[in-house]
Amino acid sequence: MTMPSRHGTTILTLTLGAALAAGCARGATAAVESPRPEPTASVVMPAAMVSAPTTQSVLQGIVDSVLAAPMWRNARWGLLIVDAERGDTILSNDADKLFMPASNEKLLTGAIALQTLGPDHRWRTPVLLHGRQRGSVWQGDLLVSGSGDPGVSDSLSGGQAMNAFAPVRDALAGRGIRRITGRVRAIGDAFPGLTTGFGWAYDDFDAAYSAAVDELMFNEGVLVLKARAAARVGGVLTVTSAPTRSYPSLLVQATTRDSVAVPAGGARPPRLEAVYDSIGDRVLVSGTLALGDSASITLSYRHPNDAYVAAFTQSLEDGAIRVGGRAVSKADTLGREADTLVVLQSAPLSEVLRRMQKPSQNQIAELLFRTSGLSASGDGSADSARAVGVRTLAGWGITTADAAYRDGSGLSRHDYVTPRALVKVLDAMRRSPWMATYRDALPIAGVDGTIGNRMKGTPAAGNARAKTGTVDKARALSGYVTTADGQLVMFSMLSNNFTVPTREVERVQDLLVTTLASRPLGPIVPRAQR
Repeated sequence: MTMPSRHGTTILTLTLGAALAAGCARGATAAVESPRPEPTASVVMPAAMVSAPTTQSVLQGIVDSVLAAPMWRNARWGLLIVDAERGDTILSNDADKLFMPASNEKLLTGAIALQTLGPDHRWRTPVLLHGRQRGSVWQGDLLVSGSGDPGVSDSLSGGQAMNAFAPVRDALAGRGIRRITGRVRAIGDAFPGLTTGFGWAYDDFDAAYSAAVDELMFNEGVLVLKARAAARVGGVLTVTSAPTRSYPSLLVQATTRDSVAVPAGGARPPRLEAVYDSIGDRVLVSGTLALGDSASITLSYRHPNDAYVAAFTQSLEDGAIRVGGRAVSKADTLGREADTLVVLQSAPLSEVLRRMQKPSQNQIAELLFRTSGLSASGDGSADSARAVGVRTLAGWGITTADAAYRDGSGLSRHDYVTPRALVKVLDAMRRSPWMATYRDALPIAGVDGTIGNRMKGTPAAGNARAKTGTVDKARALSGYVTTADGQLVMFSMLSNNFTVPTREVERVQDLLVTTLASRPLGPIVPRAQR
């Protein structure tokens, strides 16, 4: 029995040859391909003898070979490749059937956000003082009102998420305030309803890629636990959390074991694990580490607003501003309006969009999803976000029969879209004033993002800009590529229900994209005339 990876490699090694043969058959007589055949003055050869397979026929040959291979017998492939300038279809296969797009959903979310918010949109987070000042003491609370700012993170705050709170510390220092008797409190409910997306998997909620979102978001919903073995066997591990040190609380029951290797056939020691309690405020760390070992575990914050408040409080205390955390007396706040201390402002959407698309960051996508709904309708609920998205897509000729838009990231297995709908979104952005912003946010083949290690050393490297998508049994790649003769091509390649390794799907996608990048586009024959 042939293993899937070997079988897939064999198939793809032969596909280009099969495609060339198919193209030559359509051209009547086989000939050696030359991208730029030199004309000869003295000898005029019959057209059939100098004809070479067109790019269109080569692509069709690849697809015919792939779809006929036994390894894809249970898979579905949706493909659409279109000449951007002329609008001609170069290749199509089930382009009007619905597929699970995974993170190709972010192509819709990014386009809708640009259309709704504009590339210069910045999130504003007012910070207010409520109470009264007595000398260097503020007798009252510090209030913060969020609207979904995605930029309070290591990636968008100069490598340290806590840097985002520096303007608050400076403003308090400017007023001479060194102590707050109350606490930091979140106010408002810009994103009402559930903090997770429609149809997200419950058993993924602790994973960083599935972190909850709300109007106050810290570090893209992610924290890291660092564990270190004790100095003696049986000792309890030392575990710390970052960026927040005291939230969530930790209950450490993990112990240190002997570093001697487990004999063959022996029972494996319990692995190190971190699991939230039923409320989501405390993490139980269990299992073992060997003497001298250390380990890291990445988790999500279950309650985004609480994580933000904890980080904000920690930032103030690290800046020598004490926060008492006591209930504020009515005498301190009675009849007093909250006073705006400072308004925190995010990076522009154009910058945030790159952070979402290149690494395929799910929580930023969900924040864009909710923010688009909030901006367009005044309601930041998921239902409102979906309605705004559906209405925007309809303006581009995409109906609810072409796309089921249920979340912003593509984590939901209730998201469905046709390859044609994705190409319509790509085309709408190509025609918009924000084409450069939209295109430049996408991963670049062989250079960066989720396709930084794909198509290296090929004509597609540094050329193709495309969004990937991956969930179980779904793999997607859609975007733009320029052909050898300078023609811009839009493509969408979706595969669902396969059981071969994901890398085999990528091989097919990469072969199609590199074929486009390496050849002149040439003539396009309508399907009815082939």
